[in-house]
Amino acid sequence: MIVIDPTSTTPPFEQLRLQVIDAVRNGELVPGARLPTVRRLADDLGLAPNTVARAYRELERDEVIETRGRHGSFIAATGDASQRQAQQAATAYAERVAQLGIAPGEALEIVTAALKPSPASAT
Repeated sequence: MIVIDPTSTTPPFEQLRLQVIDAVRNGELVPGARLPTVRRLADDLGLAPNTVARAYRELERDEVIETRGRHGSFIAATGDASQRQAQQAATAYAERVAQLGIAPGEALEIVTAALKPSPASAT
């Protein structure tokens, strides 16, 4: 299910992280589903264990997965929390630009410009 492209400019840990998030979003991985151990997944994907561990740490930080000690890592009950976190960030931004007196249209232009890839990331 997870495939790492060694020729990609995206680091392997990030490819893994994004693919797990996509699998949660499209229902391939459901809340409570157990993930392979770090070592097993590293072996399966031909990655260093630290690479998989970093992806798991970031997924846990983003509340996509939860680690239950020796029992392993599981898809969190909240599934993909990134949508909720994005909404919270958007709300905080909207409140701040209102405090600054910036019109909604101008605030949207600022966000749109910020979301465009930089020339350095396009290469």
